[in-house]
Amino acid sequence: MSWDSRFAEPIELPSGVSLASLRDAIVHLVNTVPSSERGTPVVLTAAELITSAAERGDPIEFARIATLRAVNRHAVREFNPDSQRPALGQRKLARER
Repeated sequence: MSWDSRFAEPIELPSGVSLASLRDAIVHLVNTVPSSERGTPVVLTAAELITSAAERGDPIEFARIATLRAVNRHAVREFNPDSQRPALGQRKLARER
């Protein structure tokens, strides 16, 4: 493998930047992650998986997932309780039909 290996699907960032290769991903992390956050587990994991994919041929998809997690490390996950209704109590037994 090499640093120019491409992801199966490029990572599209909200800023319009597209990370298509391992080199793009590591350069983006180096340029955008502040030095105070470079020691956090999510950033270290991303850097390690990107490097191992480029140098040892480890799975590129793992590096892609880790990069997504590192890029979105400050995103707040929102839970919408109205998105799905529980099916409890809505189904009838065969004997009740």
